[in-house]
Amino acid sequence: MRVFPDIEALRLAIGEELGVSDWVMVDQARIDRFAEATGDHQWIHVDVARAKASPLGTTIAHGFLTMSLMAGLSQSTYRVDKVRNRLNYGCNRVRFTTPVPAGSRVRGRFKAIHLEDVPQGVRLTTESTIELEGSAKPACVAEQLSILIPE
Repeated sequence: MRVFPDIEALRLAIGEELGVSDWVMVDQARIDRFAEATGDHQWIHVDVARAKASPLGTTIAHGFLTMSLMAGLSQSTYRVDKVRNRLNYGCNRVRFTTPVPAGSRVRGRFKAIHLEDVPQGVRLTTESTIELEGSAKPACVAEQLSILIPE
């Protein structure tokens, strides 16, 4: 994990890669829990038998499940000390570039691309990429926005 002692140290890292997370498993159980939590029970995600007969040959993770992993993966990749709160502010330019088959592993790669002062503290924009193990194409790319509120 990359640790920044404060926001000013993070400011100096704009343009740099913040880090790469460990791989995490996206298994059918995780996909089913996401379907339950969101009410999105589309068959390609939850009907294993039907998905097996599809061109993909298996169920796939919801795009929003893949995107939602960015928050936890980024928190396990880098930390900014002397910050009271780190709040999710949203995402820009989200693209789901390849499906994540059930049983696959993904990881996050994060690059700091912009830091802007806001009334609460700073708004950090990171280029966030969810990589799919064994794939040349990432599963998801987005600009992730966070508000960092100093102590």
